[in-house]
Amino acid sequence: MAPALFVSHGAPTFALEPGELGPRLAALGRTLAGIRAVLVVSPHWMTRGVRVMAAPRPATVHDFGGFPEPLYRLDYAAPGTPELAREALQLLLAAGFEAALDERRGRDHGAWVPLLHLLPKARVPVFQVSLPAGLDTAGALRLGQALAPLRARGVLVLGSGSLTHNLYEVGARAADAPYALAFARWVREAVLARDAARLLDYRRLAPFAERAHPTEEHFLPLLVALGATAASEAARVIEGGITYGVLSMESYAWGAPPVD
Repeated sequence: MAPALFVSHGAPTFALEPGELGPRLAALGRTLAGIRAVLVVSPHWMTRGVRVMAAPRPATVHDFGGFPEPLYRLDYAAPGTPELAREALQLLLAAGFEAALDERRGRDHGAWVPLLHLLPKARVPVFQVSLPAGLDTAGALRLGQALAPLRARGVLVLGSGSLTHNLYEVGARAADAPYALAFARWVREAVLARDAARLLDYRRLAPFAERAHPTEEHFLPLLVALGATAASEAARVIEGGITYGVLSMESYAWGAPPVD
């Protein structure tokens, strides 16, 4: 059974500035022998209905602007996997999602930035499933549940988002924002308790939820990853610290071996 992960990818600069999380992802990646493929759900590919990346050689998409020039030279040249994309499509259709293949889409930075640390050799096939526009927390959990059988086929399911994601406040603080720390603590407690009901209602229950996530798309991949796991699986925290004072990089793993 391949692991399921939620990884905070923060800002695109995480590709060049590994901070606390990068080395921990690298250590985890070294334990992932036998992974057949990686399926990524990222907030940077949102579509009408669900789309499944089926390109055999997806391009590296630099879907951001105003960042240091070296970021635009980075390439993550892992192959795609049309065969597994078709399997994912059938699972989504069976679960009642409106879904189709996309044979032209490249990988966005929500996929390739964390993978540069997790699987830097880019040898394992990587494909993506989009987030459908208008998805809510219950829908995100259901999306993960639909994709869960792929883990038994050796596919690592990776929800790539950000535990906090208020870009309006990036660079405005010299110290870690108390609200971001409080929100991250609340989420950690709910994840470790496997309290899906609380996480589904995080917008109402979590402290500073709307400040931590002015919009929801970077939180939803956490619920996709959780949905892909079994009730018996316990989460393990991957410490990531806070970047730019407001972006919590905390991440979670299910079914992965412990690393230092």
